[in-house]
Amino acid sequence: MSEEKLRRILHVDMDAFYASVEQRDDPALRGRPVAVGGRPESRGVVCAASYEARAFGVRSALPMARALRLCPHLVVVPPDFSKYGAVSRQVFDLFRSVTPLVEPLSLDEAHLDVTSNAWGLPLGMEVARRLKERIREETSLTASAGVAPNKFLAKIASGWKKPDGLTVIAPERMEAFLQKLPVDALWGVGPKTAARLRARGIERLVDVRSADASLLAETVGSYAEALRRMSYGQDDRPVDPNRERKSVGCEETFVHDLTDAAEIRSRVEALARNTAEYLVRKKLRARTLTLKLRYSNFQTITRSETRDPPTDAQEELAARAVALLEKTEAGSRHVRLLGVSVHGLTDAGGGAWDTDRPEMNRAETDLPFPESGAEPTNSAG
Repeated sequence: MSEEKLRRILHVDMDAFYASVEQRDDPALRGRPVAVGGRPESRGVVCAASYEARAFGVRSALPMARALRLCPHLVVVPPDFSKYGAVSRQVFDLFRSVTPLVEPLSLDEAHLDVTSNAWGLPLGMEVARRLKERIREETSLTASAGVAPNKFLAKIASGWKKPDGLTVIAPERMEAFLQKLPVDALWGVGPKTAARLRARGIERLVDVRSADASLLAETVGSYAEALRRMSYGQDDRPVDPNRERKSVGCEETFVHDLTDAAEIRSRVEALARNTAEYLVRKKLRARTLTLKLRYSNFQTITRSETRDPPTDAQEELAARAVALLEKTEAGSRHVRLLGVSVHGLTDAGGGAWDTDRPEMNRAETDLPFPESGAEPTNSAG
């Protein structure tokens, strides 16, 4: 048996985290459809939806106005990230009481390597069951867990029986499990990539195995070989408690489209300065700056620039953001959203940033924060 198959990897994911915290803290919300996010008049989006709301088709990243059309009696609650961060710290403290090998993926989910664990339990299923019980006892919330020989399969398993689920993929059951999965179950395959794969006859995960190598490379580029390995359930990535954070930044969605070039420039400068202030507070510097811009027709573009040495200087980052803005059609076209993010992060001493800080991963989706007004956001891969 390979070393990979000897591993016991957990993926633990809190159920409807933001919404569940709000329902826990306000008894009047229990059993009702709840969406955490921005107000519809502010072009807010859903950050998280309770399971009662999901029954009506309300999902994360949905515009709040549409969510209310789908579910007119939806209760909209503004997000309280300080509260979610405090609960997240409780949960991650529980994770680390079991094993130091905890890899945060967001505020409410993580991979754990429990091959060796503080409880001395021989089976990953036993660790997962006990951990779920501890989470319920200490936070009054539920979590779903997946147990598998590797990270890829554990993550899929955790979503198999939500909420409050526990799914185990033992090595001898792995192939039968893989046969059930659609192609978009693959790590990194989003809706657009899945549509391209399906257009080429690759419907199921296992179809990747027999796909022509050149066709697969043409469809997904350099990701082809990784997809092929995962189609066999192969994933030898270790659980990394010090995974490098990829970016931090700010985004702003506007109640009314911006049309004036000077105002757009001013907003970009403010976003860049806000991001620089965040770098200074966290003693970080960045090499790459990216400008994100969404026009009124929802076309979204990005412009990036990389320089050495890395910096946290407000004036430099603001000037670079404005220079990237000049490479867009902002001013001649209406602008709905602006964002500035920085990448290639190092600490002030020049080393890669140790990002074992789940409380900083504040969004459940990859979308900007729902309210207008700049908020620091982070993504970890």
